[in-house]
Parts: sequence; structure tokens; C-alpha cells
Amino acid sequence: MKYKQTNAAETAKTQNLSELIIDTDSIYETINIIAKRANQISVEIKDELNNKLEQFASYSDNLEEIFENREQIEISKYYEGLPKPALIAIKEFEEDKIYYRNPHKEKELEKENKPQKK
Repeated sequence: MKYKQTNAAETAKTQNLSELIIDTDSIYETINIIAKRANQISVEIKDELNNKLEQFASYSDNLEEIFENREQIEISKYYEGLPKPALIAIKEFEEDKIYYRNPHKEKELEKENKPQKK
């Protein structure tokens, strides 16, 4: 995924909680959704970085042969410059790009809408 192309903030900023809880009506549910998405993003970025750095892995045990690889340094700097996963997740939540559901609320709605038998 192209996380550099996201328009998420690079630094943390104060969020307006009343805007974040419009869809869920619960700050706890909103934070849970954002946290789970941030974890997913973090795992994706880590896997992508590990796959790229694996190309430069040295399997010899000789410590004297450690050298700097310019490409490896550039890749590391690129990933260090990405916005933090939590900031990306907040931006995705604000832009309604995250799919989420609450099965407990769905069951309650079914019970309310279900006609009662006499």
C-alpha cells in the first residue's frame, strides 16, 4: 500500500472528539476501531520493510565485513519518514475508509425491528 501518498499528518495533533464519535456514538468504540486499524497498518509496513531489507541480508558470521549499503539506508529513511500508523488510521477513519461493524448493535437492532408474536 502507498502510505506515503496519504494526506495524514506527520505529527500528532489534537483531535475533536465530537467529530470522531459521530458514527459510533462511543469514544471507546471509535478508539478501538482506530487502534485495530493502526495495528493492521503497522504489520503491513513492517512486513513490507522486512521484505525489502531481506535483499541486503548477509548470512556470514564475520563481524569484520559489516558495510554500509546506500540503498539500504535510503529504504530505512523512507520508512522512518512515513506518518505513524495511528495517524494514518485516524485519517482513514475521518474519511470513512475503514469498514467496521458491531455485532452486538446489529443483534439489538434485529430484536427491536422484529415483530413480536402474540
